[in-house]
Amino acid sequence: MSRRTQVRPSSAGRRTERYTAPALEKGLDILELFAREPSGLTQVEVARRLGRNISEIFRMLVCLEKRGYISEPAPDDRYELTLKLFELAHRHHPLERLLTQARPVLHAVAQETGQSCHLAMLSDGQVVVVAQVDAPRSMGFSLHLGAQIDLFDTASGHVILAFQSVAVREMALAAWQRRTSRRVPAGIDRHLARIRRLGYERMPSYQVKGVTNISCPIFNQHGEAIAAISVPFITHLGERDGQARVTSALREFGARLTAGIGGRFGPLLLSATAPARGRA
Repeated sequence: MSRRTQVRPSSAGRRTERYTAPALEKGLDILELFAREPSGLTQVEVARRLGRNISEIFRMLVCLEKRGYISEPAPDDRYELTLKLFELAHRHHPLERLLTQARPVLHAVAQETGQSCHLAMLSDGQVVVVAQVDAPRSMGFSLHLGAQIDLFDTASGHVILAFQSVAVREMALAAWQRRTSRRVPAGIDRHLARIRRLGYERMPSYQVKGVTNISCPIFNQHGEAIAAISVPFITHLGERDGQARVTSALREFGARLTAGIGGRFGPLLLSATAPARGRA
C-alpha cells in the first residue's frame, strides 16, 4: 500500500463528530418521515413523530413548502411530499454519475500500476465493460469498451456476485442459465465466500494465457457491489511483486470510487444456507 492518504469508511464519521447542522438535520428528518407516509401528515403528527415542538416544526414545514418539497393539497392541514425529490434524483442517470466518478479513478490506477484498467457491471447474466483506460506503457493488454464476457469467465463477474444479496445473486444466476443453458458451477458458494473474506478476486484469465485478472468491488449505498474495478495484469520483465501491488492499488482506489458515489463499505455477507440455483 502506498503512503498516500487512504479513504476509509470511518472518515465520514470523524467529520460528523466535528461538524453538525441541526437545522439541516431537522429538515432531512421531516423529508424522510414523509417518505414513509404516502397519505401525508399534519403539523401535529410530524411534531409528535419527531419529538419536536410544534413551533420549530411549523417553521421547517413553511420552508419546505416554499421550496416545493411538500404541499398541502387538501383542506385538512395534511402535508404530502411533492415529486421534487423524484425529479432531483433523475436529473443525472445513476450510470452517468458512476462513470463520471470512475474515469479519473481508472486513469489513476493505470498510472499507478502501469497496467490497463476497466470498470465492469452486471447485465442479463453477463459482465459488460462500461469504462476502460489503456496502460500508459507502450505495451499492455486491455478489454475494449462494451465488451461482453461470460459471468463465470471473469474476475469482475465473480466479485460482483460475491457481494450481492441472495435475491440479486439468484436473479443473476437465473439469467445466466437462461442465456447459456448451462448448470451453475459446483462449489460456487465456497468460491464466493473466499472472495468475501479476501475482499478481491485474483485468477488466471480463461481467454488469454499469461494474463491474471485482478478485481475489487465498488459498493452502492446498500453495501452491494454495483460494479467491479479490474486490471488484466501482465508481468513485465524485471517486475517484482506486481500482482500484490496492483491488488493493493485496486483496493485503495476502489474505496475512493465507492466513497465518491456515496457507497457503503464492507462486505455484504450472504446466507451460507442459500444454495445457488441449478447447482450440480
